[in-house]
Amino acid sequence: MDRAQLPLNALRAFEAAARHLNFTRAAIELCVSQGAVSHQVAQLERRLGTRLFHRLPRGLALTDEGHALVPVLAEAFDRVAATLDQYADGRFREALKVGVVGTFATGWLLPRLDAFARAHPSIDLRISTNNNRVDLAGEALDYAIRFGDGAWHGTHAEPLLAAPMAPICAPAIAARLKTPADLIHERLLRSYRADEWALWFAAASVPVPMLRGPIFDSSALMATAAAAGQGIALAPPAMFSRELAAELLVQPFALTIDAGRYWLTRLMSRPESDAMQRFRDWLGEEIATT
Repeated sequence: MDRAQLPLNALRAFEAAARHLNFTRAAIELCVSQGAVSHQVAQLERRLGTRLFHRLPRGLALTDEGHALVPVLAEAFDRVAATLDQYADGRFREALKVGVVGTFATGWLLPRLDAFARAHPSIDLRISTNNNRVDLAGEALDYAIRFGDGAWHGTHAEPLLAAPMAPICAPAIAARLKTPADLIHERLLRSYRADEWALWFAAASVPVPMLRGPIFDSSALMATAAAAGQGIALAPPAMFSRELAAELLVQPFALTIDAGRYWLTRLMSRPESDAMQRFRDWLGEEIATT
């Protein structure tokens, strides 16, 4: 069918009537008369050569053919609406959806968002945070910034930033820590990655103590607990530079371990859009100057 000949008014009338299962309510939504909606739907049915509704005494019921058409139209109208929403002040803004592990979002990305907006005003950046568990396809994400070893099935992973880990804690706790062995007598806060404290104690040549501290799914939340004096967190100090500078947190020992890094990931099946490429390039430039 020639796109110029698409019966758009009839399709819109059918989609509204299908959602309401009522011509009158569809007419109110579309600001037309009930007769106009009924006429448009009848016109579409003649065009397609099939009935889309069963006309009942108290409303409408979709036929099998109507049921098949509804999701196609709903998706098409949603995509048109989403595209129109991307125009602001007469300029097209390309949406970019990025999932970001919470620690990187608050510790590195958030302070730089204004700079990105100034550099790329045509990109509508939409950020969602997570605890490193993310479904790129299910959440319709263009990118996800994750922490780990870069090995995620079906995913292209580009290294962003190293994140060496060290103990961090409240100043009052740090004051009583003289050697790494002193940590044995403290509450050690843990992440869901169970081997991190063991790696740090091995690097410090100290036997691993029994670990009984609470487990967190976010390093940012764990660091907040540490700043409140609830224990010692093992986390990347680079993500908490503001808290360390304000002496809300202290890094009592210089020893760090490499338990992973931050990665920019996307589905291998997802080609990079212009907005994706510009965001990736901007990240690289910002990290190079960090």
